[in-house]
Amino acid sequence: MKYIQRTAELHLIQTLSRQFPIIAILGPRQCGKTTLAKQTKHTHYFDLENPRDLARFENPQLTLENLDGIIVIDEIQRKPDLFPLLRYMVDNNVKKQKYLILGSASKELIQQSSESLAGRIAYYELGGFGIENFPDTIQRLWQRGGYPPSILAKTESQSIEWREQYITTFLEKDIPQLGIQIPASTLRKFWTMLCHYHGQILNFSELGRSLSVSDTTIKKYLDILSGTFMIRLLMPWYVNIGKRLVKNPKLYIRDSGIFHTLHFIENFKQLQSHPKLGASWEGFVIQNVARSLKKRNEELAFYHTHAGSELDLFWQNKGKSWGIECKYQDAPTITKSMKIVIKDLQLSHLWVIYPGKEKYQLEKNITVLPAEQMPAVWKYSG
Repeated sequence: MKYIQRTAELHLIQTLSRQFPIIAILGPRQCGKTTLAKQTKHTHYFDLENPRDLARFENPQLTLENLDGIIVIDEIQRKPDLFPLLRYMVDNNVKKQKYLILGSASKELIQQSSESLAGRIAYYELGGFGIENFPDTIQRLWQRGGYPPSILAKTESQSIEWREQYITTFLEKDIPQLGIQIPASTLRKFWTMLCHYHGQILNFSELGRSLSVSDTTIKKYLDILSGTFMIRLLMPWYVNIGKRLVKNPKLYIRDSGIFHTLHFIENFKQLQSHPKLGASWEGFVIQNVARSLKKRNEELAFYHTHAGSELDLFWQNKGKSWGIECKYQDAPTITKSMKIVIKDLQLSHLWVIYPGKEKYQLEKNITVLPAEQMPAVWKYSG
């Protein structure tokens, strides 16, 4: 499998490590966390899915206290009792240690570590590969998704097979390891149902009726898939403008390749004729914008009024407001909705991301932008 250097991510990790004694790299399994960690100047590496390493952590203080340098602990969510010990180690400057901890469950890891490691830890969310890694092959990246084994597979069939196995392993192995006792068949059915909501505003009651479960159970399942980086729940932006605003979140399957696999889309020709083509493009763009901005999910939002005005992505930075619209069109034009949201949200700039090759202005503060140029424009808005 071809090796892709992730220079920007490595530089950011190194920058954070100069300020914090503990760095947590969070993200889904197989997104490249381990590969990135091994590129650092670490002196010791432990994988808690390795039975031998796990056994060494039966007595973690004895294992760690004589080590120095950068210590990597992979899949740390398997040993949540380590966090108080790590606090003791860094507070007492034992051997001038620094820790790089990796985890596949964001919500659980943050809850476990936030109390004992507050002020000592920085979090970095790593996704799969993005447009900045494959600017010349966006079509393949969109179709296969950003997981390294999928995008770098030699053939289309190998990529599809990997994604199918990934979904099965996630449901049958990863979820039970987190202590979540939900039948894999139930969660897969729910996950597949969510595909039809991709890019749409969630209706909890409708989902509950479809599965014959309560709204509370639906929200529990959503928390599981969100906390393991499988889905993104984008909350609506509220402004006091006297308009009726949508209040439920919008849902996206984070990885476009996983989304396509759950929809049984095997190639680009099938994707082009699929009813979810526009929604797929929207999710792909939003995932790449989010990773380029390096913002937490709660810092991003969408905007939607009951009158029909909407904005796919909204964020604030440097005292200004910014927006994204995703259009799978040959040549997007200005719409009434764009003018309304610019006024409602007082946007400094609105970018319309499309799959074409030419960048052009619709108005002074509205730019149509090819997808491959996205990473270059966030330097003053991200």
